[in-house]
Amino acid sequence: MRMAYADVIALLAEGRCSVQVDSRKIAPGDVFVAVTGENEDGARYIPQAIERGARYIVLPSDREIALPETIGVCPVSDTREAVAELARARFHTGERKIKILGITGTNGKTTCAALLEHLLRACGHTVGVLGTVTYRWPGHLEAAPLTTPGPLQLHEMLAAMDEAGCDYCVMEVSSHALAQKRVAGLSFSGAALTNLTQDHLDFHGTMENYFAAKAKLFCELPDKKKAMAINCDDPYGRRLLALCPDALPYGLSAGSCERLPRLSAELIENDIHGLRLRMHYMGQSTGTESWDLHSPLLGAFNAANLLTVQALALGLGFQSSDLAVLSSFTGVCGRLERVPCGGKHVFVDYAHTPDALVNVLKAIRDAGFTRIITVFGCGGNRDRTKRPRMGEAVAKNSDIAIVTSDNPRFEDPMSIIQDILPGMKDAKEYSVQPDRRKATEQALALATDARDCVLIAGKGHEDYQIIQGERRHYSDQEVVRAYAKAKG
Repeated sequence: MRMAYADVIALLAEGRCSVQVDSRKIAPGDVFVAVTGENEDGARYIPQAIERGARYIVLPSDREIALPETIGVCPVSDTREAVAELARARFHTGERKIKILGITGTNGKTTCAALLEHLLRACGHTVGVLGTVTYRWPGHLEAAPLTTPGPLQLHEMLAAMDEAGCDYCVMEVSSHALAQKRVAGLSFSGAALTNLTQDHLDFHGTMENYFAAKAKLFCELPDKKKAMAINCDDPYGRRLLALCPDALPYGLSAGSCERLPRLSAELIENDIHGLRLRMHYMGQSTGTESWDLHSPLLGAFNAANLLTVQALALGLGFQSSDLAVLSSFTGVCGRLERVPCGGKHVFVDYAHTPDALVNVLKAIRDAGFTRIITVFGCGGNRDRTKRPRMGEAVAKNSDIAIVTSDNPRFEDPMSIIQDILPGMKDAKEYSVQPDRRKATEQALALATDARDCVLIAGKGHEDYQIIQGERRHYSDQEVVRAYAKAKG
């Protein structure tokens, strides 16, 4: 029985059934969407969905499948978009008052999301966060398996946030989510681009495809009148600004940008105690407003993160006086996180791209440390082209490097390391230790001077390693603490 798409939308909006993309979760009377993915064909599971009681089937319009007359069949041109639209109808997200703020970019999303959450809460708002580390809102906290959830879970969570009294949702928006239309059907009130450097090319193929995916958040998704903050220090940010005439440019070199309004900053202090920034905000007709902000965060990349959040907040209508509360933000787990270790200076950071490694190592050097010992590796079954570039980033910016395992997944750890080593040819000193625990202990033992710093990079907040498809408990922070305890 052929069925109009609008009728399926109406059934869901009236609460007469639910919608699923997993045939195992079907309840009698539900809508099953046979999503076509990169590696899976949802149409294979239509018989199972019907067996479990599915009453309506949404499937690609180019598929001809014989189904019982009692089943409502709804062909659509894009099953991914359909899932998002059906979820929007099911959970009434288009009618809810919660404002959605999207942060995208290669690096800095998690820190910016946490900074924005801190600012909004300090200004009296109730906030939910969907990001790399956790999904959280009042009364709810869970580990995040994906930076950006799938559309069904996403709309359900937004509804739960709204019902919990949240007036803002801060969302890290990944390039995968944008390319796969996971955020279709959402109306963003604000969006910010942190930066764009090489990552995820195993998925996107080229930097142009990667950029095009990120640009969707600004150029394609509603609301077109949303506040937009874009980093004009970044070359891809400048390209995006040309496509978004209403966006607010920001950066440490934003003075070279002639567009108004704009936000620029001078980095006045950057040492072991943190950062001091002097902001200059030039409006369309109000002249320049300036203010200082001190932050305990380290590094110029965190100065950029602070600018990202301030620019988006200004675009949303917050006042410069509201931004002073950012000085009390102390950091995010696994993002240049200082781990106590019997007087040694030890940091754990999530940096897992060449650019991120350069940024975090430069931040440590600029803070005044004279010898940097870096432990790092690369993930398996991911973009192989960045492996030697990561080695080069560490070699150029460390005094001692120890090449080890990250999440090897289904690859041989030594094969991954062999891909890294061509980038290590100019290293001052390096060694190979595929056992991450032993590599960390080796680095800690080498830190003997008060101005030595150990950086353990790549895993950050993660408390596991994936080896041959098995997720095994492993925490860089726990290894450091155990070492410190053992050494007394």
